[in-house]
Amino acid sequence: MLWDPAAHEPLEGTWDPERSRSAIREIAAATEVAFDGGWRANPRDLEPGEKDHWSGTYLGGAGIVDALRRLAERGLIELRRDYLPYLDQLEPDEPGPGLMGGETGIVLVRHRFSASDETRERLRALVAANIDSEARELLLGSPGTMLVARELGFDDLHRAAAERLLEARDRETGLWEQHRWGKRDMYIGAAHGFAGCVLALGDLAGASETARRYALVENGLANWPPTRDTSTTRTQWCHGAPGMITSLGDALDEDLALAGGELTWRAGPLVKGPNLCHGTAGNGYAFLKLFERTGDELWLDRARAFAAHALGQVERLRAEHGRGWHSLWTGDPGVALYLADCLAAAGGLPLP
Repeated sequence: MLWDPAAHEPLEGTWDPERSRSAIREIAAATEVAFDGGWRANPRDLEPGEKDHWSGTYLGGAGIVDALRRLAERGLIELRRDYLPYLDQLEPDEPGPGLMGGETGIVLVRHRFSASDETRERLRALVAANIDSEARELLLGSPGTMLVARELGFDDLHRAAAERLLEARDRETGLWEQHRWGKRDMYIGAAHGFAGCVLALGDLAGASETARRYALVENGLANWPPTRDTSTTRTQWCHGAPGMITSLGDALDEDLALAGGELTWRAGPLVKGPNLCHGTAGNGYAFLKLFERTGDELWLDRARAFAAHALGQVERLRAEHGRGWHSLWTGDPGVALYLADCLAAAGGLPLP
């Protein structure tokens, strides 16, 4: 089967714009109230012995602050405090210039709040330092910092990183080998692999052929395994059809994009929760992308149906655990951004 039924749950809830606006305000307010020199990570995000306060954009405070900033810029909330002093004292979760765990994401959020020549030059130095990274994925490698180069107009650094990334592409498989945390593999999906590299490059000859080569297609449905050497599948942004659809855009042949979207819909919301990385909201962005691509309101309706379910998951988990889930990519602030994009009927995942 192209998806694991045990990883999904029946769709529940009805899209309600006013409830969604109210939920965005409630999530933001609860997030700001929980601030105490930072945010305590949800225990379900932690391995035994790991610290419980994080700094980066994936799991930590910089990502949370950036989510609040995005919501405030849309006029959906008003910030209750000045987060610049907090951002100024953050130290990276991991050594190096990686976007989501390293220094780059933290400095980028600081630059978005208060742009300066100092932060701009530091970001330029970090992007340059990551050109030779062998991680070759969005969280730590050059694809992530290439997105920063694109945002800030560092065209020379983007070209240099793209050239190095293209040189490292395996000609036989069409993929990249990722070197992360002492391991090597060839990932296909958005977070760690091929799809994330294509997103960073913006254009890649042969991308559609490579995506088709690794697609698993049955009865008009399509999904992708996490790596070249696995046959098991997941249906998440990080691994599987939703991330392939959102990352590859028009580089993914439309028949495969629609087949991947149909699979995501039939599989249903994720048991893991409402989050962006491996949850219901992240999967819903595939529907928003397909609505943008086709203009067919079926996909907008499906995106909003997933938003209603994700909101129900947020409320259920908060009641069960007596607290919100505070992180951009695994928690409630990311869901608030998805609700906002469903209200606007447009938008994409918060990359970078």
